[in-house]
Amino acid sequence: MRVLITGAGGQLGSELVETTPSTVELVALDHNALDISDSEDVHRSIAAHRPDAIINAAAYTAVDRAEEEWEAAWSINGDAVGHLAREAAGFGARLVHVSTDFVFDGTATEPYCPQARANPRSEYGASKLEGELRALESPSSAVVRASRVFSRHGDNFVTTMLRLMGERDELTVVDDQTGSPTWARTLAGVLWRFAARPELTGIWHWSDAGSCTWHEWALAIQEQATERGLLERAIPIKPVPTSGFPTPVARPAYSVLDSAATCAALDVEQVPWEDALGSMLDQMPTPASL
Repeated sequence: MRVLITGAGGQLGSELVETTPSTVELVALDHNALDISDSEDVHRSIAAHRPDAIINAAAYTAVDRAEEEWEAAWSINGDAVGHLAREAAGFGARLVHVSTDFVFDGTATEPYCPQARANPRSEYGASKLEGELRALESPSSAVVRASRVFSRHGDNFVTTMLRLMGERDELTVVDDQTGSPTWARTLAGVLWRFAARPELTGIWHWSDAGSCTWHEWALAIQEQATERGLLERAIPIKPVPTSGFPTPVARPAYSVLDSAATCAALDVEQVPWEDALGSMLDQMPTPASL
């Protein structure tokens, strides 16, 4: 099976490349090799490589900046997915598209199932919802929503916390927004399974097991990183309500995803997010080895 990955240079794309199954002929294209917002570039790439499946790991992910750069967000997260879906359908390829928990408004009190009503509160979330709709224009597409994705690659909550914990004497972290961290490597494994199962179409959810606030996650990062020698010391991490940490975009207060249908369809089990965090930190070089 030949699989084309878009956004291969990002944190998720990098994990997809590193976990490529031996049965897959990989075509890994980063932004320099394929600009998915350019419809002609998309056509040329898919026509040249003729993949059996496409995994779209490319996205505009600057949540706050998207409020001002909404045209760029909608171009990459919305229109570009339409280009991929159209060409996938035209060449008989399977499209697996990655979306986000930001399509929800965060007012739920129990995990969101894939059929729950989407109601984004930001340009980023709205652009990602548009991308879902565009992806599903191809009849063999699967949309996989994930939340709070982290990896040793790139900038994310874990790598940012590690940097700040090494630089500062104290941190404040929001403690009233609850979600499920998702290691990009476990997500990559699920995406590879979806790529090989063209009968599984529509919207699906995936995250690691369990949930936490940002503050609880930060405490776990510090504890596990200190145990592994990635941090020399522990610092105070104070909880703060969302009102005390204003941002241009309102984050969902609750965005835990229900992944039961995905587990059943793919015969996989979720790993507790604490264990996934530990596995990711095990991949990080200690300061002494740098």
